[in-house]
Amino acid sequence: MRLPAGEPAFGPWRAQPLAALAARLAGDGAPAGRARVIAVDGRSASGKTTLAARLAAALPRAAVVHTDDVAWHHGFFNWGELLATGVLEPARRGEPVAYRPPPWDERGRPGAVAVPAGTAVVIVEGVGAGRRALSHLLDALVWVQSDAVLARERGLARDGDDVAFWDEWDVEEVPFLAADRPWERADAIVAGTPVLAHDPVTEVVTARQDGRLHPEAPA
Repeated sequence: MRLPAGEPAFGPWRAQPLAALAARLAGDGAPAGRARVIAVDGRSASGKTTLAARLAAALPRAAVVHTDDVAWHHGFFNWGELLATGVLEPARRGEPVAYRPPPWDERGRPGAVAVPAGTAVVIVEGVGAGRRALSHLLDALVWVQSDAVLARERGLARDGDDVAFWDEWDVEEVPFLAADRPWERADAIVAGTPVLAHDPVTEVVTARQDGRLHPEAPA
């Protein structure tokens, strides 16, 4: 797997049931009736959004929050405080969330970043979702590791071959992740560009590593 400098190559990889990963991340739930918060982090176009949606479908009363919505017209990576105070802190108190970041009002964007009442698990996905500054608000963290070349190709296809935007994003993403190193705090490592044979509907490809939840048994 081709990785940016400083990011370690995880492995060995194995296919495991998606339901098993979801149950592992959900654990025994969260205390005092608050929502449990799972961050899905990884580089741009690594497969975070897809994984977050799959985890949400596998867990009861789960909601997904996209950091791109919080960051919209605010900045690539300086939105941590907005996510913390506007979404994660009230969700952890068990409150429903309907948060409108300041640029939403300034630019007339309808709707809100929503976490419904009764949500048991909040899955927050995006580059920087697992940042160190938010660690006290996270119950579990997944790092989605991807091949840098394949992810770039996928991202450009998604963004209409906007090379200038991708390069502008890279200028901020690469040093941000190199400094923050969220993979070092991950409870699970998932392949976003897997080469191992697996069922893409019922399975995920994960790396054996010592996470904070359950250290994997030796192979």
